Order: sequence, then C-alpha cells, then structure tokens
Amino acid sequence: MPPIELAGKGLRLRPWQSRDAEALCDAAQNSLSTVGRWLPWCHASYALEDACAWVAYCEQGWANAEDFAFAVFDDRSGELLGGVGLNQRNPMHHSANLGYWVRQSRQGEGIAARAASLVARFGFEQLGLIRIEIVTLPDNGASQRTAEKIGAKFETLARHRLWVRGQPMDAVVHALIRTDMT
Repeated sequence: MPPIELAGKGLRLRPWQSRDAEALCDAAQNSLSTVGRWLPWCHASYALEDACAWVAYCEQGWANAEDFAFAVFDDRSGELLGGVGLNQRNPMHHSANLGYWVRQSRQGEGIAARAASLVARFGFEQLGLIRIEIVTLPDNGASQRTAEKIGAKFETLARHRLWVRGQPMDAVVHALIRTDMT
C-alpha cells in the first residue's frame, strides 16, 4: 500500500519521512515527563540517530504493509504534534493495535483523539480491519480516556500483556469495531 495522507479536524497526518527526524527528536526531548512516563522509547538520551532509526523502521513498515505509522501535524502551523499508528497487524483476523502520543506542549487539546479517529477510520476503510485494540498501562488514564472518546470499549485488564523496561506488566485493553466510531 502506498503511503497516504489523512487530514481533518485541524490535523494533517502522513507517514514519517527523514525530514521529520529533527522535529521528532525535539518533541521527544521536550516530552520526557509525560510521554516518557508511558513510552520507553522516549528517554533522556533520545537522540537524532534514534529518530532517524524510527523513521527508517516506519518506512519499512509501510513497505511491508505491516505497520502504518503517521506523523501528526498542526494543519495551520505545520508543527509536529506527535505520532499515531496501527501496528501489530494480524491479517488473518483483520485486527491491529492503535497507538498514539502527543508532545507535552500540546497535550490536553484533544489532538490524540482526533488523530486516533482518523487512523482508525483508515484502518477500517483502507485496511479492512474489523477490530482495533488500544492497549495501555493501567495508570495511563489519559490514553484510556482517548480510547473512550473515539468510541472504544473497555474489555479487560490483561495480565502480563506488555513488556516494559525489562519486565512484564499488566495492561488495560480497549477495543474498537467499526460501529463504535463516534
């Protein structure tokens, strides 16, 4: 599937490109106390090389039709706001995982919900998904509220569902089906 752009609700989403690496590094460095709390890749030593490696990984994900990661931009200013994507795609069962993050300086504006909604629609309409899961650490209330804002339903607290910082962690699982979309 060729990379595509999604737009709406004041946002422009497109696959990560090498020119985004510096802005990604800056967003990560400026979001350590929030994004870094939940996503292990966002750490104090995150460097341009890490951002470049992430972009290359994302490009390969699109090429293999396995992972569909989007950079999220403000439609007016062009500022990088964060990232959202579908990963862990299971073609046999037409499902995938939805993840998202927003740079610290722009959190609390509904950006994650707007971006996640656009990507979920892409998953249902373009990838033929029938189920999208959102898996979060139990104390990540902001991400759980985002899942609920887009219509996802709480399903379970899954034991040892995630591997985080070298240890198994329980996780809250929300699921979204096409008819749940708000």
